[in-house]
Amino acid sequence: MNIEELRSKIDKIDTQLLKLLNQRMGIVFDVGKIKNASKENVYRPEREKAIIDRLCEEAKGKLDIKSIRAIFQEIFAASRNIELPEIISYLGPEGSFTHQAAENNFGSTSNYLALNSIKAVFNSIETKKAKYGIIPLENNQEGVVQETVDILGKSNLFVVAELPLSISFSFATRSKSAKKITKIYSKDIAFKQCKDFIDEYFDDNIKCIPVNSTSAAVKYADKDINSASICSRFAAVQRGVPILFDNIEDSKNNHTRFIILSNKLNEIKSGSDKTSVLVNLTDGHGVLVSFLQEFHDAKINLTKLESRPAKKGTDFKYIFFIDFDGHYLDNNFQIIYKRYEKNIKILGSFVKMI
Repeated sequence: MNIEELRSKIDKIDTQLLKLLNQRMGIVFDVGKIKNASKENVYRPEREKAIIDRLCEEAKGKLDIKSIRAIFQEIFAASRNIELPEIISYLGPEGSFTHQAAENNFGSTSNYLALNSIKAVFNSIETKKAKYGIIPLENNQEGVVQETVDILGKSNLFVVAELPLSISFSFATRSKSAKKITKIYSKDIAFKQCKDFIDEYFDDNIKCIPVNSTSAAVKYADKDINSASICSRFAAVQRGVPILFDNIEDSKNNHTRFIILSNKLNEIKSGSDKTSVLVNLTDGHGVLVSFLQEFHDAKINLTKLESRPAKKGTDFKYIFFIDFDGHYLDNNFQIIYKRYEKNIKILGSFVKMI
């Protein structure tokens, strides 16, 4: 079979795919009408995960799991926009790692709103400028984003999904040789995380110029052929700046956990959930131990326990940020919650992705 015959086969398959996708979208539209009538959320992360997991298990051909996920995230995005077009806000600027996490989950065709601060993302949902918001919660090397946890403690919004993202850096420049580079732009923390690469390729004369974000660094580097940026591949591709080196970070074990915010608490169990809570306990000998014993007795696995300053009054009081396996509506947690209702703020339950 020659190449033209093979291409003809591809064309026929593409036509079939288009017909099937349109058929899917027609059913999605009907589902959307039912959801609107019952005021159900259009975004159902547990349903999307179940679909992708099932398809990945059934994958037997040339299409790898990463490609299956990417293709169906775009299909989900198109489907949601048919059910009900929604705006998703995120901590900007465009090309940031948060933007990348947003597109990984909601697809490239969704309507996005880049904002300058974590607080602004919260405000965008509270004022109904956006339906969902995406912000960073923690990095495995740098720890919890304090501002995120502090605002979660005061806000009426909830966490409805977690989005893990592997953080890697690229060296983007219009120059074809690293020897001609005189300036490197990036965020200060990115310089620290790519120190070995900088030391290997450049001498002490190189100017490392810190800027507000790695996506801003690409814009600066794009203006001067003798400049470069340390940024994400996502940011470089968005700007159209060629990548000279990829994966230049010192540690390959660098992951950030992002969260999706909504004004509705997720009440649907997936069977593999995680719950985040903030706990404010009274002072006293053994109070924390007694509280944690409740989880042990209920056979609830804690996956995170971190103290945070309460920031109220003049004394040194702390609140605790806790993640545990399970849904907040599970009976074993509800027993604990009824005992400590005044001390526990439920931040949300969501499909466990980590």
